[in-house]
Amino acid sequence: MQSLVTPIILVPVGLLPSLIWLFLYLKKDRHPEPRHLLIETFLMGMIISPLAVIFQWLLTSAAGLGSTGFFLGAALIEELVKLLAVLLIAIRDPEFDEPVDAMIYMIVASLGFAAIENILFLFKSIDQGVVFATQVIVLRFIGATLLHALAGAITGYLLAIAWFYREHAKKIIAAGIVLATVFHFSFNLLISNSGASLRYPKGNALFMGYAIVLLLAFLILVQLLFSQIRDRHRRQISNLCVE
Repeated sequence: MQSLVTPIILVPVGLLPSLIWLFLYLKKDRHPEPRHLLIETFLMGMIISPLAVIFQWLLTSAAGLGSTGFFLGAALIEELVKLLAVLLIAIRDPEFDEPVDAMIYMIVASLGFAAIENILFLFKSIDQGVVFATQVIVLRFIGATLLHALAGAITGYLLAIAWFYREHAKKIIAAGIVLATVFHFSFNLLISNSGASLRYPKGNALFMGYAIVLLLAFLILVQLLFSQIRDRHRRQISNLCVE
């Protein structure tokens, strides 16, 4: 019975951080997206996540690749997989009809991806007790889950910019992946260093502080990018009406 009860509890709890962030972002959407498309994109972000695991496993066998190289490669793989989820579902839909949709659906797919990570981390940590598992999910809510959403938003912003410059779309989207990867990699590296040494707790706390500042800075940046892309699209529509 316990083997059945554990997944029934852990799966919803693992989904919770992603669903909370999803609610907060969608609440700001002035033109709500179709519910079915949001759900499909979120689910695709979950379904496609094993691809990242496979490629990251292959990455571990790469000769001469240190921990820093692995962090960078792993971040790149995850950002590409999240973009793929949007390309497979949302971007082909007629409802994907304005630039800001690129940011919204990238966030949705990223939160779906993060949900699977959270569930897996919970299953790994539950043997160490409920208190520890609770700490894990709280930390992932304010850390890794938000990280995935913000990194997805960065890619989404450049995907939105590609809307205006379609002849350069591939280069612009590639730039988005690079920027999201650098952000993702930087956060992971800081978090890794924050627990690197038991002998220097002050240094560990400093790295953790840098990671938090980085997240907060990008949280503010993403809000500004949302406003900027909406204003840009509004001006484009106004210019077309004048013409």
